[in-house]
Formats: sequence, structure tokens, C-alpha cells
Amino acid sequence: MSKYVVVVFPDESKAYEGVSAFNALHAEQSLTLYGIAVIAKDAGGKATIKESDDEGPVGTALGMLTGGLIGALAGPAGLMVGTAGGGLLGSLGDLDNVGVGLDFLEMVGNKMEAGTAAVVTEVDEYWTAPLDTRMEALGGEVYRRTRADFEDEQFAQEVQAWNDEMDELDAEMQAASDETKAKLQAKKDALKKKVEDAMEKGGQKIEQLENEQQAKVAKLEKQAADAKAEAKAKIDKTIADVKASHKARMEKIKKAMS
Repeated sequence: MSKYVVVVFPDESKAYEGVSAFNALHAEQSLTLYGIAVIAKDAGGKATIKESDDEGPVGTALGMLTGGLIGALAGPAGLMVGTAGGGLLGSLGDLDNVGVGLDFLEMVGNKMEAGTAAVVTEVDEYWTAPLDTRMEALGGEVYRRTRADFEDEQFAQEVQAWNDEMDELDAEMQAASDETKAKLQAKKDALKKKVEDAMEKGGQKIEQLENEQQAKVAKLEKQAADAKAEAKAKIDKTIADVKASHKARMEKIKKAMS
């Protein structure tokens, strides 16, 4: 499973040195860099995105994470604005669809004072020491969080709960009066609409994950082609892990939709 690595630097110039260091670590096969962005907090406390190289299939989640961090730097109200609207079901206020919780955003946000900057990345890391050593030399503080897939489980649980509730309403309607049946039917119709919306978003999620997996594997294979034996073995294992994780996620989502 890939990681989000956020490195907080004392100023923006050091953050750009950090960007160069991440690119060098990718070239050395110490890690695979999928996407990178720079955010900075000015003297007045306003945070902005200074640089973003997170477009394409592998950049969707990183872009949301970056937006969430901008929100975190604006305080609790900004945090909810920065993270709203990205959930698999369209109703999640946290970062489940990105694979981290709000605690990670708050932790990083609390470390960013006025004048500081941060490099936000998604990586697969093969050794932690090279990254830690280079970032420490630049005055950076490293924060890692493994990207989880708990949104798939939530999706499955919510869809199952709605279907179970519709079954209960069907049973209740058997013995209900005509007036009560109409009310129960209205409740069932509302639940049915939720399930239909979830199915649509589930299909979109499948497409997103398919594109992301293909893009990650392509980047990994390109990196492996130039890697030496030890690094190549680690990258090849990561390719297998990415494919296995993708298969498991697809099975879970498709099962929930069946």
C-alpha cells in the first residue's frame, strides 16, 4: 500500500529543495514518486498551493489531500470546506475516499506555522532512511501515513444496510394499512434512490481505481527497467502488491454492487 509523505520545511525555498530531493530519490529507486505538490503558509497565516504535479489518474487522491491540508491550515471550519464532497457516496465529510483521517491533516496542520511550507507526496517507499536523511539535512520534518482503503468497507456496509432496511419495509408493508403502506413506500423509494446513487458512484470509483492502478503500474515498470537487481526486486514486488490490492478492492466494491 502506498504512503502519503508530507514534509514540513522552515520556508518555501527549502521546500523546493525538498522537491528536488524527492525526484532524486525516485531516480535512485529509493522510492517511487506518484505525485507531488508544494503548499506554503504566508506571514499572515494564509495557505496556498504553490506547485502541483498531481494531475492524471494517480493525482486525484493527492489533489484532495492537498486541498484538505489547505483547509486544515484555515482551522476547523476551513478543514470541513477543504475536505467536503470527495466521498465515494458523495456524503463523506472526512477523507475516507483519500485513505487518511482528519487526524493526519490536523497533525500536519498544527506543525505549519506562518512562513513555513510543505511538500505533499504519494509514494511507495523501499527504504525509509534515505528520505529521512535528506529531509533532515534540509531542515524538514517528515510525516507518513499509509493510504488505507477503508472507504471500500464503508461503501459495502452502507449499501448492505440500505438493502436490509428496504427488506424490513417490505415485510412491514404486508400487514400495514393502506395509509401506512403509502408512508412506508415513500421511505422505501428514498432508500432505493440512495442505492441507485451509490451504484452510480461505485461505477465511477471502479473506473477511477482502474485508471489509477494502470498509471501506477506503468510508472513502476518504467522505473524497474532502469533499476539494479536489489531495487528491481523491490519494485517488482510493489507491482505485484499494487495489482493484488487493486483486485481485492474491485472484488469488494463489485460484490457490494451485485
